[in-house]
Amino acid sequence: MVNIFKREHLSGIEEPNFVKTLFNDVRFSVLWLVVRVWLGFQWITSGMGKVDNPAWVETGQALRGYWANAIAIPETGRPAIAFDWYRSFLTFLLNTESYTWFAKLVVYGEILIGVALVVGAFVGIAAFFGAFMNWNFMMAGSASTNPMLFVAALGLIFAWKIAGYLGADFFLLRWLGTPWNRQQRRESQRVREVSYAGASDD
Repeated sequence: MVNIFKREHLSGIEEPNFVKTLFNDVRFSVLWLVVRVWLGFQWITSGMGKVDNPAWVETGQALRGYWANAIAIPETGRPAIAFDWYRSFLTFLLNTESYTWFAKLVVYGEILIGVALVVGAFVGIAAFFGAFMNWNFMMAGSASTNPMLFVAALGLIFAWKIAGYLGADFFLLRWLGTPWNRQQRRESQRVREVSYAGASDD
């Protein structure tokens, strides 16, 4: 059977040059600095607005009310949630009283995402979790600023290599590296060792 997933270069199928430049050229790190700091402050502001509210950080009643409104099916008009499977998911969380701990996760998650974006630490990961939260808000029927925040987060995810260049990632990515780079280095080291062993045998 032909392995359709084998490694090969698909010639002629490449992203446009401006896309490569936008997401990979460090000269555009200034643009992504503005985006991530703006997005980070949105998350920090949102989280700090909830951190002193007992309905969020103690009882979780604020999130309970939000979920209850989201799953409600009105007699007339369209329900907030368009997908039954997502309504069932929120119903399960309500029935298991998961809002008591989930509300805290939302509050402190928003703050952590915001701080990571502002300082430029693991920008791609922070933006991913931010986009995931935006996606959940939109799935629950809340538009507000979520679509714009979601698009900004996607941009940071695509530009993860340079989005934190003017920030902590300048040091973190060089210090920790990436899993795929470490694998490539190990493979290169094995090739060198095999080549050296072959030369020694000669």
